[in-house]
Amino acid sequence: MSSLRARVTLVTVAVAVIAVVVTGLISLQLVRSSTTQDARDQLAAQAEILARMPRLASAAELAEKASLALGGTEVALVQPDGTVDGAAATYVDAAILARLADGEEVSTVRRGDGGMVMIEARTTMHGGAVVLALPLAGVDRAVGQSTGRILIALGIGLVVAVVGGTLLATWLSRPLTSAAASARRLAAGERGVRMPDSPTTELAAVTDALAALDTALSASEGRQREFLLSISHELRTPLTAVRGYAEALADGLVDPDQVASVGATLVTETERLDQFVGDLLELARLEADDFSISPAPVELAPLLDEVAAAWAGRAAVLGVGVSTGSTTGGGSTTGGGSVGGGTVVTDPRRLRQVIDGLVENALRAGGSVELRSSDGVVEVLDDGPGLEEGDLSTAFERGALRARYRDIRPVGTGLGLSIAARLVDRLGGTISVANRPEGGAVFRVELR
Repeated sequence: MSSLRARVTLVTVAVAVIAVVVTGLISLQLVRSSTTQDARDQLAAQAEILARMPRLASAAELAEKASLALGGTEVALVQPDGTVDGAAATYVDAAILARLADGEEVSTVRRGDGGMVMIEARTTMHGGAVVLALPLAGVDRAVGQSTGRILIALGIGLVVAVVGGTLLATWLSRPLTSAAASARRLAAGERGVRMPDSPTTELAAVTDALAALDTALSASEGRQREFLLSISHELRTPLTAVRGYAEALADGLVDPDQVASVGATLVTETERLDQFVGDLLELARLEADDFSISPAPVELAPLLDEVAAAWAGRAAVLGVGVSTGSTTGGGSTTGGGSVGGGTVVTDPRRLRQVIDGLVENALRAGGSVELRSSDGVVEVLDDGPGLEEGDLSTAFERGALRARYRDIRPVGTGLGLSIAARLVDRLGGTISVANRPEGGAVFRVELR
């Protein structure tokens, strides 16, 4: 796999080579065309001058008196009787003589023994004509000299482009290399990594994203550590009780009439341990792809009555109550949505699990609990202390409320609300929490 630096250098060099080749071809064509046209213009101007000279007897006399501007130019003199004299006579054919006889100016190209020849012919004041012939080989030599200079200039430009491309590639890749090194440090577990300065907007976006990731990882790992500490503490309490009673039984320190009481305590503590482990397993299953959902029509009002009846005993022990207040609205069956005002299509067992978790959380907060349903919405209301405004957005994050309120009021392990939120998400609904104006909190589950 090639590096960005190598690719940028390669692309820069390739673009420079293409630009040099295209520029060279166009420049050479323009130079040749321009040189040829200049030679033709000079040859034509010289022919005009020679045509206005006094009548000469021969081409030799013409060549002797004329100062030819272009080296290699040959001359010929056409007499009034049509005879042609001079070195350029071999290029004068009947067609050129006919045009000169008609008084036309001749500007053409003919093939000679040494290649192509440029011809310019003009009639004189005495009835004859002057013919100048210039082999294009001389023009080609001039073009060749210019071509060498152009190629040298293009070569210098190519070298500059390669050097510039290499420097540009180094300049562009250095921040990315630094960002990659910072990312590797993050992957290795280091936090608070300083990100490199970026010279471009795109690279700045990459480093900003890495910085945001660093912050998010730090916050997430902090919450995870807090959660592990809290769950470890919760697990240690029943384990300590179980171990203490087990050692007492093993040492024969428990009276026979206390065995039943100790056994009941051991059962209670192991049930607590089983609940903690069950919560952890439930959370793990929610994150797995094979978590099953079995949707069916569910009437909300009877379900809430079942929940209230199930928690009535626990509420009585706490000196509070659990009541229901359901209303029914119109509705119709549409796919997986609402079947009626108080009926939804969902997994009844999972929905019961969600509501039980919310009721348990509400009872722990203190105060009475009310269950409401209307048109596919379930609400669990309590008249406890409520939540701080800043905690409403993080209430369903694992262990967030425990970390916030464990020194203020009774809280659980921090798994219940997280499990409820994940269950509702798997059921295709939404869950939210808000403070009630009269005090307490309301948890709202919408299953439309």
